[in-house]
Amino acid sequence: MEIKTTVAAALVAVSAGTCAAADAAKQLNQLFEERYAWEMREYPEIAMSRGDYTRAAHITINTIDTVERRHVETAAHLDRLARIKKRDLSDGDRLNHTLFERLLREEVEAHRFRMFLAPVGPRSGPHQRIAQMGERVRFVGAMDYENYLRRLDLAAKSLGHATALLRMGLAEGRTPPRVTLSGLTGQIDALLDGGLDALAKPFTQMPDSISQERADALQRRFGREARPGIERALREFGVFLRDEYIPGCRQGIAAKGLPDGEEYYAFRLRAHTTTRMTAREVHELGLSEVSRIRGEMLAVIRSSDFMERCGVADELSEAQLFRAFIHYLRTDSRFYHDSAEDLLREYRDICKRVDGWLPKLFGILPRLPYGVKEIPAFMAPNQTTAYYQQGDIRNSEAGFFYANTYALDQRPKYEMVSLAMHEAVPGHHLQVALMHEIEGVPEFRRNSWVTAYGEGWALYSERLGIEMGLYDDPYDDFGRLLYEMWRACRLVVDPGMHALGWSRDRAIDFMLEHTALSELNIRNEIDRYISWPGQATAYKIGELKIRALRREAEERLRERFDIRAFHDVVLGAGSIPLTVLDERVRAWLAAFD
Repeated sequence: MEIKTTVAAALVAVSAGTCAAADAAKQLNQLFEERYAWEMREYPEIAMSRGDYTRAAHITINTIDTVERRHVETAAHLDRLARIKKRDLSDGDRLNHTLFERLLREEVEAHRFRMFLAPVGPRSGPHQRIAQMGERVRFVGAMDYENYLRRLDLAAKSLGHATALLRMGLAEGRTPPRVTLSGLTGQIDALLDGGLDALAKPFTQMPDSISQERADALQRRFGREARPGIERALREFGVFLRDEYIPGCRQGIAAKGLPDGEEYYAFRLRAHTTTRMTAREVHELGLSEVSRIRGEMLAVIRSSDFMERCGVADELSEAQLFRAFIHYLRTDSRFYHDSAEDLLREYRDICKRVDGWLPKLFGILPRLPYGVKEIPAFMAPNQTTAYYQQGDIRNSEAGFFYANTYALDQRPKYEMVSLAMHEAVPGHHLQVALMHEIEGVPEFRRNSWVTAYGEGWALYSERLGIEMGLYDDPYDDFGRLLYEMWRACRLVVDPGMHALGWSRDRAIDFMLEHTALSELNIRNEIDRYISWPGQATAYKIGELKIRALRREAEERLRERFDIRAFHDVVLGAGSIPLTVLDERVRAWLAAFD
């Protein structure tokens, strides 16, 4: 009788545990679904990029009321998540819970620093988004054009909303440093001087399903109402920026100069690197990496034909040799293209050569293709050398690697292999496209972004060109080291400026001394680091982690090591914190024991 009672009790306990687990999983997945629906409702542009045109007549509204409301609702979602017991979840759902909690917690914590009151910078702002509203959206019927015209009307009004937030930021001392905004009014002027022509492009080839009468009416509304409305709003916004906002922005460059600035910078470092490294620790790591890479650079210099061309190279000290070589790279025409078309053509050639190597390095490849485009002219002077814009097969949009064709004498050929591999394949495009195609995970896992992981992978990808034989030319290999040095210098100058008292000029001089980047690129990069605290530190920290994990795997597995399997493990869970990546790779290694 006693045995029967014990067995019965055990069965009841197992049943209760099963029910608890099922209930916890149900609650968790319901929260995931509700949050995703909330995001699609709050951010219609994101919804459209994923093929959901339910709210195509709307745009994201950023007023102080909507920002505060979203914060309250996000905090409520985080509170609901905290009430779901992780111990009742499966291993997979525990990971989903952990990643979702990090995502929500960072949003809630970021809100207290109120940097939503500074929504402009050298690489961002509502005016930049407006100029590209006619791209990467669907135009298959008359309603798509009606919705587009409504979005343009709302976009004109959104500049007024941005002005209100920026005025609040001025009052609270939460602004970008003034020095980073020097090109902002020039961007507005460029938009008004032909930069808005791209908005008219959807009307140049309208579907045959739209009658000529309807098509003419839609075109008239664009020409007589939508575009003039955008232009008026941009002029007003430009005047506000020039006469009121930029003169009122803070003169200091350090994040610690903001209200709660030291805490804010420490938060940004944690968020971007997913580590607990202090500003001083990041800075010291950077100095160490700069020293290591400098030695490798000197070895490549000595293997190049510069030693013969220079004539007296063998008589120079290491410092003199490095400076002479950098001067040569910056001034010899052999390293630069004569036309934007030639530059883009070579990028496309590099990308196709890399494509042929991918099956040797990856077991799983994405379906989504990618292309190469030039950065829009209105923003090119203040943009960095390149960037990646993700696509989505649900929205019939490929990914794109955007290259800067402004000032061709500042876009050297020896950087091109590394840059293409970083932005396209096997870097950002491969990683993001694979993330979008992961099966069996909640939607947020397919669209989240962890800087140390994503940028660390892209920097690691540049190094894969060694295995592909793409750096056999010493100048291309120097370009690879240049880009690695560039990211190491970021570890030095970012915390240097934001936490350790460095001036902008000191940061520029440091990068001029240690890299071959052009002065224009360096100034744009430094302003980017100033306006985006902590983000630039994540690249090298993430890359060093991935390299360390690969080295450990190679040493443990020896002849059993499979580079394709290793890469599939690194990329197979989407964008994850470095701690989670470490656990994932170690679990994979343990399976070989």
